[in-house]
Amino acid sequence: MDYSLAALKLFCVQLKDARPTVTPSAMTLGSILFQRAWLQGILVSDMEEGCFVLDDGSGTVELSLSNEFRHQEWKTGMYVMVVGIYVIRTIDQPFIKVHKIVDLSSFPDREALWYLEVIEAYKLFYQPSLEE
Repeated sequence: MDYSLAALKLFCVQLKDARPTVTPSAMTLGSILFQRAWLQGILVSDMEEGCFVLDDGSGTVELSLSNEFRHQEWKTGMYVMVVGIYVIRTIDQPFIKVHKIVDLSSFPDREALWYLEVIEAYKLFYQPSLEE
């Protein structure tokens, strides 16, 4: 994994616009190259051991937790932050191989702030400039 590439703060709906590159496991979203996606949302479905569906209000994404997180108790209804490798699939919903997950349920304002963070990051870093 190339840790020099940013983990993009995204909404689930934006993942459908990501495209593969010639670089192994790297994606582009517009002109931004990335390997990892950073999402926040509510765990809405427990599919099987270590697999969940996350809903951020814009869409859903399937999560596969790495072994180090499978022993912890993750429940539907929790508001979580996840960072992981985005895997493009032609069928089903987007898929993230999670390498970091944090329960943010005890921070009630976290969800509202997340929307602002993603919008600000998009405006500052992801949106192509008019000069390009």
